Amino acid sequence: MIVLRNAGKATLILGALLSAGLVLAQAPTANQTPSANAPQAAPAQQGHRNFDPNQQAAHMGKRLGLSDDQVAQITPILADRFQQMQTLRADTSLNEQDRHAKVHALMQDSNTKIESVLNDTQKQQFEKMQAERRSHQHNRREPAASQPQA
Repeated sequence: MIVLRNAGKATLILGALLSAGLVLAQAPTANQTPSANAPQAAPAQQGHRNFDPNQQAAHMGKRLGLSDDQVAQITPILADRFQQMQTLRADTSLNEQDRHAKVHALMQDSNTKIESVLNDTQKQQFEKMQAERRSHQHNRREPAASQPQA
């Protein structure tokens, strides 16, 4: 009876080890590239949250008190900006400094287009939102500098 229990446990453990080995053998290694027919993450999910121009325009509409017409005008600006950002991120011929300069120019251009849709009060609020975003991003980049050391 004891022999049967031990044999059952040994079989179970052996099965688990074989299954784990099979899973590890099939996992791609770090130097393997994904196959051409492997599912790829959507561009919006590759480290840049789930960007949706419609959602961002709706969010701006609420924050800035935009009319439906203004939201409709801003949505394609945001979609175009996102597409151009994806193209810049994928361009391996650019060094980091050039990429940063192009991203900065793209952001300025799209913000100018957005501001052309806004009234004066909305422009002021939009500029305030941009300043808050820059401050937040600056604080995220340098968390150690803002905290006192022990």
